[in-house]
Amino acid sequence: MAIIKLNNRALKDATAVGSTTQLGNLVFISKQTASSSASVSFTSGIDSTYKEYIFYFNNIHPATNSVQFNFNLSTDNGSNYNVVRTTTFFYAYHNEDDSGTALSYGGNNDLAQALGGSQTFGELAWNQGSDADQSVSGYLHLFEPSSDTFVKHYIGSFNQSHEGDLSIANYTAGYGNTTSAINAIEFKMSSGNIDAGEITLFGVA
Repeated sequence: MAIIKLNNRALKDATAVGSTTQLGNLVFISKQTASSSASVSFTSGIDSTYKEYIFYFNNIHPATNSVQFNFNLSTDNGSNYNVVRTTTFFYAYHNEDDSGTALSYGGNNDLAQALGGSQTFGELAWNQGSDADQSVSGYLHLFEPSSDTFVKHYIGSFNQSHEGDLSIANYTAGYGNTTSAINAIEFKMSSGNIDAGEITLFGVA
C-alpha cells in the first residue's frame, strides 16, 4: 500500500484527504458577562437546532476565595435545575514554586446519580482562588440536549489558578441521566458571586 504524504501545511489546503465540510462550524448563539452575579444561566438557545453545543469560559473570577465552580441542568427552561448526573473527573497540577506536581482521579469531584454542587469539590474548578489575578477558563461540550432517546453527555476541560497558587488542569465528563430535553443550564460558585468573566454559547452546525 502506497503511503500518501501531504505537503500542505494547513488543513484548508489539503487535497488528498477528502472534503472537510463535515467538520462542523461554530455558530454564535449568545454571550453573558458576569458582574457580581449570583449565577449565570442560559435559558434560551439550547434546543433541537444543533446536536452539539459548546460553552467557552473566559477568565471566570470568584468574589470569594476557595470556592467550587459548578453547574446544573434543567428540563423546564430554568424553573428547576434538578437533573441527576453520573460523572468522572481527573486533574493535573503544578505549583508556582515548583514544589509539587500530581496527576490524579478526583473522587471528591465526581457524582453518582446526584445533583451538581453536592460533591466536596467543584465539577469545573475546585478551591478556586479569588486573588486579583486568579481566574478559571475552559470549555464545556453538551451533546444532543434535545434527544428524547438518550442520556445527555458532556465533556469539559478547564485550567484554574488554585487558591494555593497552583495551575490545575481539570478534565470532567458525564451525563445527565434523563431522556427529557435539556433546555437550560446554570453556572455558579459554591459560595458568593461570580465577580467577573464571560461565558459564550455556540452551536455546532
